[in-house]
Amino acid sequence: MLNSHKHWLLPEGIDELLPDQAKRLEALRRRLLDQFGSWGYQLIITPFIEYLDSLLTGAGKDLERQTFKMTDQISGRLLGIRADITPQAARIDAHQLCCDEPNRLCYLGSVFRTRSDGFSASRSPLQIGAELYGHAGVESDVEILCLMMATLETAGVENVFLDLGHVGVFRGLSRQAQLDKTQENALFAALQRKAVPEIRNLIDSFGLDQPLAQMFVELAGLNGKADVLAQAREKLQAASDDVKSAIDEVEQAGQLLQRCQPDLPVHYDLAELRAYQYQTGLVFAAFVPGSGKEIARGGRYDHIGEKFGRARPATGFSADLKTLMRFGQAPEPVVADKVYAPWRMDAELDQMISALREQGKTVVRELPGQTGDAHSMGCSHVLVEQDDGWQMQPLTGR
Repeated sequence: MLNSHKHWLLPEGIDELLPDQAKRLEALRRRLLDQFGSWGYQLIITPFIEYLDSLLTGAGKDLERQTFKMTDQISGRLLGIRADITPQAARIDAHQLCCDEPNRLCYLGSVFRTRSDGFSASRSPLQIGAELYGHAGVESDVEILCLMMATLETAGVENVFLDLGHVGVFRGLSRQAQLDKTQENALFAALQRKAVPEIRNLIDSFGLDQPLAQMFVELAGLNGKADVLAQAREKLQAASDDVKSAIDEVEQAGQLLQRCQPDLPVHYDLAELRAYQYQTGLVFAAFVPGSGKEIARGGRYDHIGEKFGRARPATGFSADLKTLMRFGQAPEPVVADKVYAPWRMDAELDQMISALREQGKTVVRELPGQTGDAHSMGCSHVLVEQDDGWQMQPLTGR
């Protein structure tokens, strides 16, 4: 008996949706893709499996660990099941579309991961996102940010607050300090934990000059409201021009964001290094109360298309549609009348059923000898034959 129950189990982190959930999800999918289209973002559909080296281009080690791998029996090359659609979108922009003007793409599809990354509790999220290629200015970052917020609003997600940062601050300081990769990674890990004593011990072991060492310590505490940017300029005044430019970009993005989202609470964190190996500029994430992890995230990732033959500026965001549905309160899909039709070999009845379905109604046809009636099948109406032909009548009490 125990063994038979195992056939019902799914692997950990793999989920499925029942009819009511699937209906809600599909309604939300349609609304969001229509919204993306109204902003000029064109839908692409990417393959679930492709060559591993293409899938991992520019993505860093984190995505490599998340990707299921297998050998292609035809070519002998390694294949990967996509764990993120963003590199695929970059390949399409760089190689397939190959245009010079800004290019806006959107996508929605299942991805499969070796383990949950915390972004979604599922190992098989339904990833939805938008990417803007071909523009290097902060204005395109803000467009993506505003689209991300509009997406959350359409999904009915409330009480959203935003984290905004820039990987260029830490990257510029590391370059200025001439840290090697091992040192940079160790300091990166300590900064993510905001572990100031550990940061002090590390920079002491690196033998950095005091002014430069102190800037790394100060960086851990540079988070808060917009006034933290003025503090950053003061505490990082000995930093390189790259660092100062990054702070300017964060400030400019915050000011532009106020135009489309004047009531959005924004938290600035210059030590936020989300997807550090992947991102190249502004990084951002949306949070809601009750969720320990972000429900949508994005940022700039310039030059990802370089290995595909064209290095293009790029910025984008993504989310898990199932997570948005869980935290959102989007309007329920319109439920069409569900009509119960008797089993009868009757041409007029067939025509009536076809006409009702064309009008958007759901018609369920009785099957000979079936268990259950119109009530048990959730129907609101029934087709009844009268003197003037078949008529749809409301289903009353049992």
